[in-house]
Amino acid sequence: MQRKRLPIGIQTLREIREDNCYYVDKTPLALRLVQQGKYFFLSRPRRFGKSLFLDTLKELFEGNEALFKGLYAENHWDWAVKYPVIRISFGGASLASVEDLGRSLHTQFTLLEHAQGWSAQFPDIRGRFVSLIQRLAEQTGQRVVVLVDEYDKPILDRIEDREIALGMREALKDLYSVIKDNDAYIRFAFLTGVSKFSKVSLFSGLNNLQDITLDARYSTICGYTDQDVDRVFAAELEGLDRSEIKRWYNGYNWLGDSVYNPFDLLLLFDHRSFRPWWFETGTPSFLIKLLAKRHQFTPELGKSITSDALLSTFDVDNIPVEALMFQAGYVTIDHARFIPGRIIITLRFPNMEVKSALHDRLLGELCGGLAIIQPQISRLYEILLSNNIPAMRDLFRAFFATIPHDWYRNSPIAQYEGYWASIFYSHFAALGLDIKLEDATNHGRIDMTVCFEGHVYLFEFKVVELAPEGRALQQLRDRNYAEKYRNDGPVHLIGVEFSKDTRNIVGFEVEEQVG
Repeated sequence: MQRKRLPIGIQTLREIREDNCYYVDKTPLALRLVQQGKYFFLSRPRRFGKSLFLDTLKELFEGNEALFKGLYAENHWDWAVKYPVIRISFGGASLASVEDLGRSLHTQFTLLEHAQGWSAQFPDIRGRFVSLIQRLAEQTGQRVVVLVDEYDKPILDRIEDREIALGMREALKDLYSVIKDNDAYIRFAFLTGVSKFSKVSLFSGLNNLQDITLDARYSTICGYTDQDVDRVFAAELEGLDRSEIKRWYNGYNWLGDSVYNPFDLLLLFDHRSFRPWWFETGTPSFLIKLLAKRHQFTPELGKSITSDALLSTFDVDNIPVEALMFQAGYVTIDHARFIPGRIIITLRFPNMEVKSALHDRLLGELCGGLAIIQPQISRLYEILLSNNIPAMRDLFRAFFATIPHDWYRNSPIAQYEGYWASIFYSHFAALGLDIKLEDATNHGRIDMTVCFEGHVYLFEFKVVELAPEGRALQQLRDRNYAEKYRNDGPVHLIGVEFSKDTRNIVGFEVEEQVG
């Protein structure tokens, strides 16, 4: 099978089609949207193909038939009708102030006006937007299509500066209200972004948007399905472990079929190696700091239970951790239960890339810096390969001893018991290992179970005063936790006791049980 060009970083349909790039046909979903309604909103994480889908809509409405040859839309779209399109994008440079936002819009509107041979009729941004919509409709005899890419980026870029973020929000609210006010001139409107701000705060002037973020019919509107990978990218799969591709990069879900992040797969096919390609392109430090500030128990990050209402909105003054992580792509939907008036959703990490890379970053925040923890994680893997449990004890003791005392004094979370268990868990999670938390047995719940290379490690954690008390290992014995795993290989009971006073492990008892 002939290989094509990988469209890495390409966000325009024209370049993809004219330069013989791989392309996953999203036009069936585009046509369904246009037939279904008029005003739509979609939230997806960064680098998920939102801009390319928006550009596909632009080319459809402008009637550029040649770009759709061989695609679903070729024989299902009325190419005789062409619509004027206004496209606004905030996906470029970071905007530092409301004045920067105004300058960005001034530039974009000036280019749109000059393309028609016009000059601005009004000095203000709102007036120019209204003028553009109405003049285009009158000139062409067709209603206007409005496409807004990364509608929320000006706010998110300054989310840590409350006053600037609120100023951005109010300016954007005024801008987006123009769309509803000009309903008679609008054929179709589509807004994309990472986050869903509440209708009260940002969309009060555009409250007729239909949110398709959690609509199962559009779960695959961005991203690649397994079928897409096997069909479109078949020529790229040779020499790569297909099951590893799925384990590393598949798993994002919005109440429908799961998908891969396109950026991950394109970089994998280019470099032929498994790395956290997407994660490394810009995990927000704001998110990591927020998790630490709120004393987030890291083992709970990948198994939260929440509602669709909480996931689908937040505001500058109200940022639920679950909503932020879901909208940013660090957790996704595991399964959902429908009850009257709401959907109860259980979350999980989407794949190995996110789980391991996120815990890598979290460890850096929990422990005073990435330089401290990187050698530890590599060493832990070698210890597990050799099943050298005494070395594991020494590793963690030495690790806790390396954390600067000043960091303990200044950290808001070091005083909490969950901090200690989080450190342990995140080390194993950063390796992408098979970990079970609160593992249920007939006799109780095991704090942490790790399965690796035919060995099973059962951990029980306790916080004690200054001296070890032996309670952790004794609980593993008394409740016969090993019974559940006797057929899975050697089982290692590991009781770990922490002292907040000495800021280290004071007890690390081990007992091996072989079935």
